[in-house]
Amino acid sequence: MSAPFYLSISETQEKLRKRELSAVEVVTAHLERVQELQPKLNAFVHFDAESALARARKVETALVHGEELQALAGIPLTVKSSMDVAGWPCPAGSLLRKGYVPATDAVAVARLEAAGAILLGNTNAPEFLMAYETNNLLTGKTSNPWNPEYSAGGSSGGEAAAIAAACSMGGVGSDGGGSIRTPAHFSGICGLKPTPGRIAATGHFPPGAGAFGWIGVVGPMTRTVGDLRILFRVMAGPEAGDALSAPVPVRQVEAKELQGLPIGILESGGLGRATPETLSTVRRAAQLLCDLNFRVEPLKLEKLDRALELWWFFFGPVIGHLIRESAKGQEALLSPMIREYLEVAIAEPLFGVDEFMTACADRDLVRAEILRQLRDVPVLLSPVSTAPAFEHGKGNYREGDPYNYRDTMRFSQWLNLAGFPGVSLPFGKSPEGLPINVQLIGRPHEEELLLAVAEMLEQARGPWQAPPI
Repeated sequence: MSAPFYLSISETQEKLRKRELSAVEVVTAHLERVQELQPKLNAFVHFDAESALARARKVETALVHGEELQALAGIPLTVKSSMDVAGWPCPAGSLLRKGYVPATDAVAVARLEAAGAILLGNTNAPEFLMAYETNNLLTGKTSNPWNPEYSAGGSSGGEAAAIAAACSMGGVGSDGGGSIRTPAHFSGICGLKPTPGRIAATGHFPPGAGAFGWIGVVGPMTRTVGDLRILFRVMAGPEAGDALSAPVPVRQVEAKELQGLPIGILESGGLGRATPETLSTVRRAAQLLCDLNFRVEPLKLEKLDRALELWWFFFGPVIGHLIRESAKGQEALLSPMIREYLEVAIAEPLFGVDEFMTACADRDLVRAEILRQLRDVPVLLSPVSTAPAFEHGKGNYREGDPYNYRDTMRFSQWLNLAGFPGVSLPFGKSPEGLPINVQLIGRPHEEELLLAVAEMLEQARGPWQAPPI
């Protein structure tokens, strides 16, 4: 764990300031790691060694001249290939977008670069981000660093694999139904799904617009919660081009706010049956939270079954209809995974304006009811999904299958309907040696409190463990 690519962002910043490491050394170590592991993991779509080294040399020049370093100066990061980076291909896993090269950066990307971050490349995703496994006809499948026979998850699977394997110190993912939290869970890293509008999604594909634009968000992924907090502080903030943008300033959580804070262990009959190892991991996290003097009690949350029905209505039939229309005449270019999704999503009864408007109203009513239930409980603890990573090709949308996403991913999906933030952090292992994460859930716009609790839990857990790759 002493190699520069295994250091945390905060540790690297300190070593750069003390001149114990150079930015060129840090970036070179990561580029060598990418070249070594890309054939095994296939986490990257594109990487730009020349640009990364040029930026690293600029950091060194600034240090020589005694200039104050920017917040992320010298820190190598990656970006999911659904986020615009000027001059880089941004295919979002689709042959239909093979030739798309943006001219400008996404807002979140621009903020990271303005803070001095060094972007190494962008990472693989399933086509149009609509699956929990990263595989597509353009760049192929991404493997799990803990066991290449298993999936790294999706849709931010390339990002999770790159960070877990120390090809990157952190980066940017996106989440419409668990797409940050589930890959983090599969690969044993941390991920934050923020409240819609806390981090601008401008420059992301698909765009976060329309009556259901709040489903998908952009958020940070790292190996530690402390590093999540560092990236969140840089990425967060209002932005005129994001219709959901909220002028909520980033704040510091005081220690007294955490003393005796109520935390609910989420219970609901609508979330499915988790594996025994998953449940025991959640119980261990609950015990550590008790030991940290939080007030931890079970909480049965009502209306989650309706939240999940509504999430699928928007994520399935509504978005499926839009994808089908946009791909008309080019269906032969679609991957098997997106074809399967469309087959299931469009098989649902055809909806009209009345059904759509009713679903929009019901979403607000369900969200309000969940908020009422959490009036006195600001944080929940739950699994991320019912099980650890599955083997390549086993996940699907087929009803009744043991790996059906609508059953296995319910713990994550309802947050996207309700617009709640969630943190995924590693906490245990399966009998096969695969990571098992737990999920901490907060109320809207309370990411700082959520991250403060998660960081305390992480510290009580002990050091992050690297995959055996």
